[in-house]
Amino acid sequence: MAMAVSFGIQSWIEGGFISAVIILNIVVGFFQEYAAEKTMESLHSLSSPTGTVSRNGTTSSIPSADIVPGDMVELRTGDTVPADLRLVEAVNFETDEALLTGESLPVQKEYDSTFKEDTGPGDRLNIAYSSSTVTRGRARGVAVATGMSTEIGRIAAALRASNSKRRQVKRGPNGETKKRWYVQAWTLTGTDAVGRFLGVNVGTPLQKKLSKLAILLFGVAVLFAIVVMSANLWSNNNEVILYAVGTGLSMIPACLVVVLTITMAVGTKRMVERNVIVRKLDSLEALGAVTDICSDKTGTLTQGKMVVKKAWIPSCGTYSVGTSNEPFNPTLGDVHFAASSPAQLDEENEGELVSDKEALVSTSHQLEDFLDVASMANLAHVFKSEEGEWRARGEPTEIAIQVFAARFNWDRERWTKGQGSQGPVWHQQAEFPFDSTVKKMSVIFNKITPTEERPMVFTKGAVERVVDACTTVTWDKDSAPVPLTEEHRQTIFQNMEDLAKLGLRVLALANKPYTEDPMMLEDSDPNRDEIEKDLCFLGLIGLYDPPRPETAGAIQACYRAGIVVHMVTGDHPGTAKAIAQQVGILPANMNTLAADVAKAMVMTAGEFDKLSDQEVDALPTLPLVIARCAPQTKVRMIDALHRRGRFAAMTGDGVNDSPSLKHADVGIAMGQAGSDVAKDASDIILTDDNFASILNAVEEGRRIFDNIQKFVLHLLSENVAQACTLLIGLAFKDEDGRSVFPLAPVEIIWIIMITSGMPDMGLGMEVAAPDIMDRPPQTKQGIFTWEVIIDIGVYGLWTAALCLASFSVMMWGFGDGDLARGCNRDYTPKCDLVFRARATTFVCLTWFALFLAWEMVNMRRSFFRMQPKSKKYFTQWMYDVWRNKFLFWSIIAGFVTTFPILYIPVINHAVFKHTGISWEWGIVFVEALLFFLGVEAWKFAKRVFFRWRAKKQQPFGIQVETTEAA
Repeated sequence: MAMAVSFGIQSWIEGGFISAVIILNIVVGFFQEYAAEKTMESLHSLSSPTGTVSRNGTTSSIPSADIVPGDMVELRTGDTVPADLRLVEAVNFETDEALLTGESLPVQKEYDSTFKEDTGPGDRLNIAYSSSTVTRGRARGVAVATGMSTEIGRIAAALRASNSKRRQVKRGPNGETKKRWYVQAWTLTGTDAVGRFLGVNVGTPLQKKLSKLAILLFGVAVLFAIVVMSANLWSNNNEVILYAVGTGLSMIPACLVVVLTITMAVGTKRMVERNVIVRKLDSLEALGAVTDICSDKTGTLTQGKMVVKKAWIPSCGTYSVGTSNEPFNPTLGDVHFAASSPAQLDEENEGELVSDKEALVSTSHQLEDFLDVASMANLAHVFKSEEGEWRARGEPTEIAIQVFAARFNWDRERWTKGQGSQGPVWHQQAEFPFDSTVKKMSVIFNKITPTEERPMVFTKGAVERVVDACTTVTWDKDSAPVPLTEEHRQTIFQNMEDLAKLGLRVLALANKPYTEDPMMLEDSDPNRDEIEKDLCFLGLIGLYDPPRPETAGAIQACYRAGIVVHMVTGDHPGTAKAIAQQVGILPANMNTLAADVAKAMVMTAGEFDKLSDQEVDALPTLPLVIARCAPQTKVRMIDALHRRGRFAAMTGDGVNDSPSLKHADVGIAMGQAGSDVAKDASDIILTDDNFASILNAVEEGRRIFDNIQKFVLHLLSENVAQACTLLIGLAFKDEDGRSVFPLAPVEIIWIIMITSGMPDMGLGMEVAAPDIMDRPPQTKQGIFTWEVIIDIGVYGLWTAALCLASFSVMMWGFGDGDLARGCNRDYTPKCDLVFRARATTFVCLTWFALFLAWEMVNMRRSFFRMQPKSKKYFTQWMYDVWRNKFLFWSIIAGFVTTFPILYIPVINHAVFKHTGISWEWGIVFVEALLFFLGVEAWKFAKRVFFRWRAKKQQPFGIQVETTEAA
């Protein structure tokens, strides 16, 4: 509007300046919003290009897009499943569904099982899902869903679908409606549409507030223009119109978009250094308002790698393995031994430290038998690379067991390939791979030494299945195996439950001598049932995915910052609860909590999804742990947080996490283990998949929030100062009775865009305050606290008073008060006094804006004492102004550019409507001193006031709330 008016009255210079500002804002805004959504393309990349299909008695490979429901599809190891298949045949068949269900381990499928219709995708073991990968075995299945009808397709549909922009009509208990309900729905829909157009109900809290601010300032600008026109009796003279335009421009923070965008862009560069990639700039300030983080467990809170935590041998005791940052390294992590069972073991005292593990094996044949099974009934390989790093091949469970055996120097390579001058000792004769029907894995090895030949059967698997196949047990240390009694069975299962309560996945190990000739195995097909019966039970081994070492500290830091952490995972409830207690999400002793609170803290997805929205809102606390999570469960969790006025961040790595990542206020994807879909649906990406990096992101978000508050305060103070100067300046009338500019329109734009803009960018680069992570999230008041609002008024009015004083002193103190005629447009000798007064006012306002930027580095502390603990009482300010070099040089640039604007001919008269000054610099220096004194006095008054309020424990402008975290 200002541009159109300026060109309309043929004020080409003013119109050109305004056009440049508009173009700059458009260009920056365009690049800020330019982020093409590629979510659907990422989903396409998950599709299998071909599938092996049986049709009309023939088997052929066809494009996966041509597969239709009813096709019989064959799958082998390494294939990508082309459609959702109902399995009709499966042999040792496992699929990796991590992208869909979040499960960290491959899923063993059971083709002959049936499940209820409400069973979640992760528990439907008779279905192979589209885009999952076959990790073991082979299978055949009938296609029951293809394309958008598959589970992956439903997620794609959820990502593609946009929320309805129409408000639903309210309905009664029996579905009846009323006319006023229709009117209400239509009114709300129209209000929403207007709000979206104006930007006041879309985006992050800061975006909404700045949109409301823009509308408010636009209204104020129009009002001020009307005031100017009214004061000049609605004259159609170009000077009056230009004055009205200038007054309106004085209230528009024209460089706000530019400064905000550049501040966030600089923040993104800092985030990369802290293992966080920002995909959407507005998510940075949104992170500062986060109140809840819904985090996945596997790979985020945990390391994403299985390790053995405990091993129980009935005849010996319990071996406990300490924590280690390198799960594949058998040399790290202490091993403790206690001559008691897990049921009797005290968690705080895990027994004595085992210093010589190999010596321990040599004195215990039971431990030796146990390690034989651990290393031989195992297909994983653990080795040290040429670079000196420990690496592993195989499934996570078997790798963990092999690492445990390697801790005692009992790894498979030693016995099957030899070590040093010693040749191989154990020779494999047969293998029976893990089968979902028997849930066991067995191998037959023959031990050949110069003194003996001893064939053995080694078996590991699910505890129930292994115990059912056992008839004996090594129960006493100094006795031979004894018959397995019911009492023994109950003790074994009790210890299994105790290990499971610790969040461990428990397997059983067993062996027996092989009585047949092992050489006959090469040419025969032995009966597996005969091989795997009459075993001797050796013990239990418990594995888990360990938390990252830094996770617990990061979660405690979240609670100190007023952020509640929720675990939403696809794992089982027992495992999820145990890990949550270890990292501090759940209290260590939940027995002390009220029954309803404890029950609400831990839920399965099935339990949570069965609750209505009203029942969820009535819970004493939202669940801190939700296990067996489905995509819709995570979305409902976010909705429940929103209804409670919370601001949610969601982490995820799989395709199943994409809808919740997009629905959350801040979506956080994993960079290493995450799928392309999850990354494209997210706002930020963690390059190290580490929960602790989220804290870095939150801290950076809060730093940016603080800095935005600083430069918004600085910018709006200048707007208020200019507007008040121009409005009160209406009283300065020339010989024709028209108001004379105390500040010209181009001067106004210059101060807004250059003099204020560059220092504002410097304020956006200020470092974080030391206590930034000890404050609650800023979700309600936002940047416009009462302190900020009052500061804007005080600094703006004080600046305006000094500017008007400088103009008045020049005109009536040192001049004759002759405002001449036409001095708003052209320079004439009679207008020299007006032009010098305007130049003095312009220089004063420029200096005030630059000095105020330094004062805003700390909104309460004196410019000369920003570091109260420093012993440099008189020189500390010199170090403070140099710390932020961009701010320093931008302020220096503001000082330097004042001189060519004042003294270069044509530019000073024709463009800025002022002229060079000489002795008037004395007025500028006095005014600058008064400005400093006024700002310092106000800061001192604030500090006194806040100290007084602190003694009364009533923080000014802050509402102290009891959060769920507390």
